[in-house]
Amino acid sequence: MAKLLVVDDEQSMRQLLSLVFGREGYEVRTARTGREALEILRLSAVDVIISDVKMPDMSGIELLREARAIAPDTPVIMMTAFATIETAREAFKLGADDFVQKPFDVDELKEIVRRAFDKLQLVEENRAFRRAQAERGRLDQIIGRSRRMQAVYQMIEQVAPLNSTVLITGESGTGKELVARAIHNLSPRADKPFVSVNCGALTETLLESELFGYRKGAFTGATQNRKGLFEAAGHGTIFLDEVGEMSPAMQVKLLRVLQERKVRPLGSPEEIATEARVIAATNRDLAKMVKQGAFREDLYYRISVIPIEIPPLRERREDIPLLVEHFLEKFCAQTGKRLKISTRALALLESYSWPGNVRELEHTIERAVALEPTEEIQPERLPDPVRNEVARTPQTDFTFPEEGISLFDHLNALERAYVIEALRRTGGNQTRAAELLHIPVRSLRHLIDKHEIRALSAQLRSEAARGAE
Repeated sequence: MAKLLVVDDEQSMRQLLSLVFGREGYEVRTARTGREALEILRLSAVDVIISDVKMPDMSGIELLREARAIAPDTPVIMMTAFATIETAREAFKLGADDFVQKPFDVDELKEIVRRAFDKLQLVEENRAFRRAQAERGRLDQIIGRSRRMQAVYQMIEQVAPLNSTVLITGESGTGKELVARAIHNLSPRADKPFVSVNCGALTETLLESELFGYRKGAFTGATQNRKGLFEAAGHGTIFLDEVGEMSPAMQVKLLRVLQERKVRPLGSPEEIATEARVIAATNRDLAKMVKQGAFREDLYYRISVIPIEIPPLRERREDIPLLVEHFLEKFCAQTGKRLKISTRALALLESYSWPGNVRELEHTIERAVALEPTEEIQPERLPDPVRNEVARTPQTDFTFPEEGISLFDHLNALERAYVIEALRRTGGNQTRAAELLHIPVRSLRHLIDKHEIRALSAQLRSEAARGAE
């Protein structure tokens, strides 16, 4: 049951709000003064605070300031019969979630409280998600609560204790190495080395010496023995990134290592046993390359014993706010700044297609943090492609990928982008947004709930109200 604290020196107002929200299923507590409200906050947690501004012992603004120190995440809704622009501006500056003028519409106040409660639930959900991540065993920087990312987490937990070879697939920038490290960190090999190599960044000769090592005199410049990564990994994990870029000759040599579990350093007559677990990754379609004769079929089946696919960011847009928050914290800590993301900027980030995936988003936030002179990242600090990409009418001259597409995911993402753009253009006004989309308001509310953007809608509305003042 949601807990609501009503603070007002007028008994009739306390009684009215207790009755209204009691019928809505809230547990309502009341306080006659600001100091009485602070005592309640110190003794027990509440979910939402509704406070009058003008009170005898302590103003609502002073209460808001004190309450923020005790319960920084608890939404506070201010109400007054003597509203001024200065008062409203100060309230919002201190972190008030909304400002209501008496006399107010009861249904509108119910909606404002519901949005505030939803916002609190989102904050708590994000924290619970992070705690769960930590408890499930050092998943490093993998961020996401979407259905598809939850499936990835489940796969990581299932395969980590095994010795089987894993193939991680996904577009560039989706975080394939993070997944490989998470598998290693959750495995019995966690205290052993994790070594990685980008197979596409080295020539065939350099890659062979990097993987298998060499002996002194094996080639010009080989002045001493050097261990290869298979040997250096020991009983740990070796991560072969971009394995699809290997030459045919190197594919044969890797296949032999996986079959025999032995490596032969360049210039050595002897083989060395290897117990390292192999995790490979690629942004290419290896199955298609096998059909084209560009990748060995026997090697493909050797490395893809357990496949894990990482979805692109455009197919898990609900994870974008979490990622933005994570990168904001990271780069603010590095620069010593304290920044938030504006509602308009977040709406643009959620609507963008992110061809560079999580890596592109990280660089975008790093750039915005470096350039933002205010306390809130504005759309002007985002790159041109992000600012200029808006929801577009589907065209008929698009390129259809040979491997096909997930039509459901594509249409779902497009639908979400349209709803966000309509809300952004109307400042969160659902009636006007519904008119732009040519749908009933009830249908729009269903879409807002479906795409989990109720909090975003409320923030857009609040920001528009502040701008109007």
